[in-house]
Amino acid sequence: MKSSKMDKRFFIFALVGGVGFVVDASILTVMMKQLHFNLYLSRSVSFTCASLTTWLLNRSLTFRDATQATVIHGTEYFKYVTVQIIGAAINLLVFVLLTLLRPELEHLPVVPLAVGAVFGLLFNFVGTRFWVYPDRGT
Repeated sequence: MKSSKMDKRFFIFALVGGVGFVVDASILTVMMKQLHFNLYLSRSVSFTCASLTTWLLNRSLTFRDATQATVIHGTEYFKYVTVQIIGAAINLLVFVLLTLLRPELEHLPVVPLAVGAVFGLLFNFVGTRFWVYPDRGT
C-alpha cells in the first residue's frame, strides 16, 4: 500500500475514532451525571455504543475498498470485534490505572478516557488495517 493511501486511511480512521470518542464520552457523562450510574457500568455501555458506531463507519468509509462485499460477513465482524476487545482492554487498562492512581479523575472521567483512547486508537488501527481489512491487491 502506498504511503499516501495509508496516511489517508489513518486520518479517516482517526476521524472515525473521534466520532466514537464523542459517542463514548457523551454516553459516559450522561449515564454518570444525569442517570447516576456507577463509573464502570457507564463505561461498559458507552464503549459498546462507540464500538458499534466506529465499526459501521470504518467499514463504510475507511476500509470500504477492502471489504469483500456490502453484505456483512461473520468472519469480518468476528475479526473486528476481536481487535476492538483487545483495544478496549488496553483502553480500559489505561482508564482504570489512571483513575486508581489519580482518584480525583473519577470526577473528570473524560480525561482518562482520552488517554486510553489514544492507546486504543493505535492498536485498533494496526489490527484493523492488517488483520480485518488486509490489502487484497489494491
